[in-house]
Amino acid sequence: MSWNNQNGPWGSDRGSGGWGSGPGSPLSGGPPQNPLGDAAKAARKFFQSFIPGGKKFILLGIAVVAGLWLASGFYTVGPQEQGVVLRFGEYVTTTQPGLNYVLPRPIEEAIVVPVTRTRNVEIGFRSGGSGTRNIDDESLMLTGDENIIDVNFVVQWVIGNAGDFVFNLRNPDQNVRDSAESVMREIMGRTPIEFALAEGRDQVRQEAQLLLQEILDRYKTGIAVTALLLQRADPPPQVIDDYRDVQRARADQERLVNEAQAYANRIVPEAKGEAAQIREGAEAYRQRVIAEADGAAQRFVSVYKEYEQAKDVTRQRIYLETMEGLMSNMNKVIVDDSGGEGVVPYLPLPELRRRALEGSAN
Repeated sequence: MSWNNQNGPWGSDRGSGGWGSGPGSPLSGGPPQNPLGDAAKAARKFFQSFIPGGKKFILLGIAVVAGLWLASGFYTVGPQEQGVVLRFGEYVTTTQPGLNYVLPRPIEEAIVVPVTRTRNVEIGFRSGGSGTRNIDDESLMLTGDENIIDVNFVVQWVIGNAGDFVFNLRNPDQNVRDSAESVMREIMGRTPIEFALAEGRDQVRQEAQLLLQEILDRYKTGIAVTALLLQRADPPPQVIDDYRDVQRARADQERLVNEAQAYANRIVPEAKGEAAQIREGAEAYRQRVIAEADGAAQRFVSVYKEYEQAKDVTRQRIYLETMEGLMSNMNKVIVDDSGGEGVVPYLPLPELRRRALEGSAN
């Protein structure tokens, strides 16, 4: 078959869409075609056919979009919230409750954080719908006297600095839990178990709260600890019964010691009072005996002086006074010979009978 230079292998249809020299062909001498430019011109003509004055409308649309974009920067912060303003992702400032404004995205962004809501972190246990579950890895701690104590407590906290809280923390609850557990282990490590279980519970709680706040402030977490509640502080469950027996024995010991001390406090003052009374009685007796002796001595001296001046008279007076003292209480009548004439002897029979009856009754 011979080659046809005019028609080629595709015949005479080459100029209509083949590689020939038809209109728009690269091999032809006419201007090259631009499909994208033609599509844009066609779209512009299409929109202009619907919207008269197309350029002004485009400018107005741009202005409306820009206004809406600027208006999107307004935001509201609630009374229990704070706003954290970021500029290209960097912290700028913290805004207070109310209506605030930031430059719209992507220039600035505001993150609203609830700062007054109290959050609870449980350490040593987890509470849920199925009950309370103890976490031994967190609750079992070593005390200062090398005993084991089981501690459960709750940390309540709020956001104190919203900027630090947003940028310096990734997992706030886990950070608070780890810090609180570390603090409690440090305090229990220098506290005897008896002190931690009895009168030292409140002191341990206060010291743990202060130390936890110091650690959170040191790392600029923006967290403010409002309370640390010590739920339980007991020996491990395996030995709690034995420990309670020991505690009861110690309580009985303290009770007996207190009773003995109370008895001693009652008896000793009574004995001291009796001793003081005896001493005062002896002192009074001594003073009385000395006074009586002094009086007798002075009376003797005065009588002796009178005796030296009139011996017979004084002797007679002393005799009479002595006999008067001896006979004053005697139920007898003495009648001498000179005055006894005409006196009828009297025999007191009723008196003798009365005395006989009293003697038989005794």
